[in-house]
Amino acid sequence: MRVIHLSLADFRNYERAEVGFEAGSNLIVGRNGQGKTNLVEAIAYFASLRSHRVTGDAALIRAAADTGVARMRIAVGEREALLEVELNRQGVNRARVNRNGVKPRQLTRWFSTVLFAPEDLSIVRGEPAVRRRFLDDALVARNPALAGVLADYERVVRQRTALLKSARASGARSSLDATLGLWDEKLVELGARIMVERRRLVEALCAPLIESYRDLADADHSPRLTVEESVGAASDPDVSRETDRSASPPAGGGDPSTALGNVESEVDVSRETIERAFRHALAAVRAQEVERAVTLVGPHRDDLALRLNDLPVKGYASHGESWSFALALRLAVADLLRRESPAGDPVIILDDVFAELDSGRRSRLMAAVGSYEQVIVTAAVEEDVPGEQSWNRIRVSGGEIVEGPSDADGLRTGSDSPGISDSPSTVHEVADDS
Repeated sequence: MRVIHLSLADFRNYERAEVGFEAGSNLIVGRNGQGKTNLVEAIAYFASLRSHRVTGDAALIRAAADTGVARMRIAVGEREALLEVELNRQGVNRARVNRNGVKPRQLTRWFSTVLFAPEDLSIVRGEPAVRRRFLDDALVARNPALAGVLADYERVVRQRTALLKSARASGARSSLDATLGLWDEKLVELGARIMVERRRLVEALCAPLIESYRDLADADHSPRLTVEESVGAASDPDVSRETDRSASPPAGGGDPSTALGNVESEVDVSRETIERAFRHALAAVRAQEVERAVTLVGPHRDDLALRLNDLPVKGYASHGESWSFALALRLAVADLLRRESPAGDPVIILDDVFAELDSGRRSRLMAAVGSYEQVIVTAAVEEDVPGEQSWNRIRVSGGEIVEGPSDADGLRTGSDSPGISDSPSTVHEVADDS
């Protein structure tokens, strides 16, 4: 899979932009604040329907504009597709695929990317919400149909929590149980599916995480992942809330996948068993939920514990080790998608990451992603980027794509590719009703 062309209208600081990309390595160069990240942000939006920098879509629309539009032509094998999205300050967003109206969430079925960014350090050092977002983004990349499940679950949590708040404010708690029971069933149904899918995902990431960390850090520090589920903690306080998804590399540095045979896994526990535990947990915390007016158990309260040498990464790992772990997580996801997706490689995006790394890790990271069908890198300083390969260079200045002369190191401009036939204006098609 690769991006052929990107067209923007009133997106971030771009009034208009036409950018061509090539298979292999693409380098977007420009000083800080000129719009490099805005280009890859637009590309990545098609894979996740959200920005890796902000929580809402309004910030993606250019100041003084009511609508921002992005169009992207992609190639999947020998086939091409045109993806379009319209972001609106007022009203719903709209989307098209090959000129046909679709719900925006269907865009994720067509495009897959793994994005590395400076914000990734917060996966290992930040709050649980950041790690949950990492898991859920990977879930959707692996199975786009789960985007609807996650959205429906979040809606149920909001509505159930609103009911608890209303009951506390009015004091009318006598009729709460019957109404709350209806929301409990939806919470359990959707939440159990998310828990099962997260367990499967984290187990699948074990072996590629070990291998990726070793490649990046040039060291064996036994990286581990552990799911911490609020349902288990609430249903039985004497039972650890950790469900082990770890794997230690075999002695002597053998194939890390063989270590998975030693992992006692709960991935195959039936959904019905998880649902029973979920209902028991809700009953156990009912009084606390009514008192605090908060939904206290479920996937929205879970965490992903990260460990190196059997110690938590957060608080114990060095800066370099933390970066290696964060990057290894992304590489593990990319490896998983490459092996499982019928569309082939995801597009790899490295957004200003090299500036954060020492020279050794820069070279090892580029070597790790160099075999993917397309890699898109942003950098303010070209010297930060490993120069072992030839690059298709795209220069950015002040929200415009500018011409850049070829030079002796094989870099060449990518700004003169033909644009998508229609100018990006509006997408008047099917709205997402979620």
